[in-house]
Amino acid sequence: MPRTVTALTGSCVQIPCTFDISDFEDKRKRAESIYGIWTKTKSQFAEKDGFIAFNSSENIIRGFSDIQMTGNLSERNCTTVFYNIMMNHSDIYYFRLEMKPNVFEATFNPSTDVTKKTVRINVTDSPEPPELKPNDLTVMEETTVNLICSAEAPCPKQPPTISWSNIPKSAHNTTQLQEKPDKTQSVVSKLTFKVSYKDHKRNITCTATYPRNTPDASTVETVVMLQLLFPPKETHVIITPSVGTNVTLTCKSHASPSNDLNYTWYKHGEETPIAWGMKINLTQTQTGSYLCIAQNKYGNQSSEEAQHTGWSGLSHLVIFGCTEGLLTFLLLSAVFFYTMRKKASRQAHVIGSDQTEDRNRNTMAINSATAISKNGEEKETDDLHYGEIDFSKLQTGHKTEEYSNNVSETEYSELQVTQR
Repeated sequence: MPRTVTALTGSCVQIPCTFDISDFEDKRKRAESIYGIWTKTKSQFAEKDGFIAFNSSENIIRGFSDIQMTGNLSERNCTTVFYNIMMNHSDIYYFRLEMKPNVFEATFNPSTDVTKKTVRINVTDSPEPPELKPNDLTVMEETTVNLICSAEAPCPKQPPTISWSNIPKSAHNTTQLQEKPDKTQSVVSKLTFKVSYKDHKRNITCTATYPRNTPDASTVETVVMLQLLFPPKETHVIITPSVGTNVTLTCKSHASPSNDLNYTWYKHGEETPIAWGMKINLTQTQTGSYLCIAQNKYGNQSSEEAQHTGWSGLSHLVIFGCTEGLLTFLLLSAVFFYTMRKKASRQAHVIGSDQTEDRNRNTMAINSATAISKNGEEKETDDLHYGEIDFSKLQTGHKTEEYSNNVSETEYSELQVTQR
């Protein structure tokens, strides 16, 4: 048996088990029945005072919800599965063989070699993270990489599932259940892909998910970082303003390793280098086209030419900023004066309209005062209209005189209508 097995709470655990005794075939032929018994105890001799957890002869199960012996005892196989493991099941377990009637009875005790004749079941709430190989992955670009992720499967009837994340699109994986030398089992997933320099420092994750008879499954993971080796890539020049009218040219490049990168500068039309290092400073008079070459021990790459016109980026920014500010000021001033002028025009129009209406009302009042005289003589006025007016209903401040017959005196007024 394996010396120890690790079981997950709420799951099962399989104990791989084989045995051998002298003259087994002869004893098996003479025996009418053969049984297997599992006990757990801290005593050296389990048959005397051990706690019997399982007896296949009477199908006795104590302390467990279920135990099944899946091995064939007639073939010296005593493999057994313990179901619904709980924390209190952690202990040392012994196997006892009985061949009846009176053929052979013995407990395989640790009197000689404890590592083979007992098994310790360690129960945990969280499984061990999967093993990822190689755990230190440093390769050249364009290399085919094989990653192997394995997770223990103490319960082969409920093995863990393995998944990969953050892998290249070209990756391909296969997964299978494998038996280890100690007869325990594990789930093994193999991932194969070809790396490029863009995969440098990519974190690849292998995740193992264990099903069990609990509300939540247990998930554990292991991460490996790809470390690639490649010559300079994406080499280019960046121009930035420096002090006064000077500019700074910076050579940028991706490479691994990057700590041994060398930079060489050239000017268009000149065969010999003009400078070394990541950055160079140019004055306003040093116009022309410049390029850099980045190099490490795996190769080199040249950038495209960058043009220095003599104007520093800072000067361009200052001139552009001033011009833009002046145009903005003029535009805002024009909008302001136009708005004020429109507002003054509207106010003048309203005042003029009010004065015109006042004059028209005064004209109507004066024309209404041009009335027919009391003796009824008509004045020489065209377009006259007459109407009866009850002055008792007018607030004119003039009292209406009534006759003794209570008939109001009727007075007439002339109204001249003019076209406005």
